[in-house]
Amino acid sequence: MRGIHERPVGLTYQPDLVDDDEERSLLATLDALDFHEVRMHGQIARRTVRQFGYTYDYGSFQLTAAEALPVALCGVRERCAALAGVDPEALAQTLVTRYPPDSVIGWHRDAPAFGPTVVGLSLGSACLLRFQRSTGENRRVYELELSPRSGYVLTGAARSAWQHSIPPVPALRYSLTFRTLRSPRS
Repeated sequence: MRGIHERPVGLTYQPDLVDDDEERSLLATLDALDFHEVRMHGQIARRTVRQFGYTYDYGSFQLTAAEALPVALCGVRERCAALAGVDPEALAQTLVTRYPPDSVIGWHRDAPAFGPTVVGLSLGSACLLRFQRSTGENRRVYELELSPRSGYVLTGAARSAWQHSIPPVPALRYSLTFRTLRSPRS
């Protein structure tokens, strides 16, 4: 299989979505959160998470109602919604992930329970966001460096046809991932 470098259709990237002062304030808010382990396929990941709006269970693949997004994070959700061109309330689930140095996330697509729009904000350390998709004999690949304070949107093929991953991060990194839901919930 040969690799072809191709930017995924539906990927939007915005450096400096928040400024230095906003990042410092957000990092202080995130540092105060109580994070939970991620257990997948019997393994505990190095990264830890906190979920708002809805909690996604990595074992049962189910969504359940969770506590509301803290007020301190609502402004950044509005900014991310504007980047994606959606109403802030449509971003019903928020995943806050804490990546200690050398932690990773393997190849995946966001779960089918989530809708067509995923918006991320990267804070702290820079990282690579890698993409892959195979079509016939060709493997299509793309890498994007997410700088601190940058945002990205996955829609269309970038959301549904491509997998993404993050190789080991060099230093502490947080990400806020805002997601629409596949079907409305009450």
